[in-house]
Amino acid sequence: MSAAAIVLCLSAQGPSGLVWAQAANCTVGGQNTFVRDVLRDIYFWYGQLPDLAPSSYPTPEAYLEAVRYRPLDSSFSYITSKESDTAFFSDSQFIGYGFGTKLVSADEFRIAQVFPDSPASEAGLERGHRILDINGRTIADLVATGELSGAFGPTEIGVVTELRLVDLRGRERRATMVKRLVTIPTVSLTRVYGVNGGKVGYVFFRNFVQPSFAALDAAFAELRAAPVSDLILDLRYNGGGLVSVAQHLAGLIGGARTNGQVFTEFFHNDKNAFRNQLLRLDQPPQALELLRLVVITTRSSASASELVVNAMRPYMRVIVVGDTTFGKPVGQYGYDFCDKVLHPVAFTLRNALGQGDYFAGIPPDCAAGDGLERALGDPGEASLAEALHYLKTGTCTSAAAAARAATRRLPLVREAGWQQLVGSH
Repeated sequence: MSAAAIVLCLSAQGPSGLVWAQAANCTVGGQNTFVRDVLRDIYFWYGQLPDLAPSSYPTPEAYLEAVRYRPLDSSFSYITSKESDTAFFSDSQFIGYGFGTKLVSADEFRIAQVFPDSPASEAGLERGHRILDINGRTIADLVATGELSGAFGPTEIGVVTELRLVDLRGRERRATMVKRLVTIPTVSLTRVYGVNGGKVGYVFFRNFVQPSFAALDAAFAELRAAPVSDLILDLRYNGGGLVSVAQHLAGLIGGARTNGQVFTEFFHNDKNAFRNQLLRLDQPPQALELLRLVVITTRSSASASELVVNAMRPYMRVIVVGDTTFGKPVGQYGYDFCDKVLHPVAFTLRNALGQGDYFAGIPPDCAAGDGLERALGDPGEASLAEALHYLKTGTCTSAAAAARAATRRLPLVREAGWQQLVGSH
């Protein structure tokens, strides 16, 4: 299995040589049996699987929900369509409206990001707008009934949603959108800020997929030409993707300092220990020579985003600003069957010091809010301002230091397939 085919949050193709056979047919029974056989071999917690009859469940998705190891795997393993899987990894695309959301409280639901050239951008949605209701249902009602995650409808082209919302000036308005294929810009912002007479680079990075290689190379080439000595890597909404992209990003960050060093080590279950391997870092031509790395995170920073933070800590001071990350130190392979792809948790990852298992998330060194009232990249935005303050002074602000102990976990909004894009629609 090549490193390029391995993903942490999603996957494209499973490893060869497994002891189970491909689905003999695409009946419900055949698909359910296929899922059972894959899980019994490659699933990281295969020893915890209950012995349930595949024929008792109406879909492979229902069977997976029934047998998954819920103490640690409430949502990591999943099944998606081949079409969606290919669109996301190959083209950084998904079917939706093109915006991300954040549940601030039980009745406050706000726009966190809007993708360009999307139904959401065309409807005038902007970061910071507050959604009052979705198709006539209030946010408080949807939260109370547990229906918020499905309020934007199925992942299908042509689905229509009407929002009532309030902009940052307090003006109420309505917006109607129709779902279509949306392209996610993997690197959305690359900027340089002056700090203490030096230059600090800033990269807002959205997802670890194939187009990310070229986008990251272009961004880091720009920062190398500046040149910058410190980097702020904004992963606040990055739910993960390909391990190979995470490995490439870490090489761009570490440069000569980490060339040839261990990036991460894979650990599988005892049936698949022969698949355990080390991935090492190289030195891309665009790599920086950094003094410090600051990473901005939220509860939506997951999987490959967390992997980069954990992998770089043995080699440099990595300061985390914002909120505790999601907590996903495991990864999946992808197994095609019929018109679907099964992504079971198959391995865990540890850094060069053997550190991993951050199921509770990676906590911030300097706690900071997600400043929804300001644009991303605005130096006055709460998390970016905290990151710049740290680089100026070497310390957190007093408010950030106090807030670190008080960080709390709010529920994340996840529509089906959240692994592709946490909290986005």
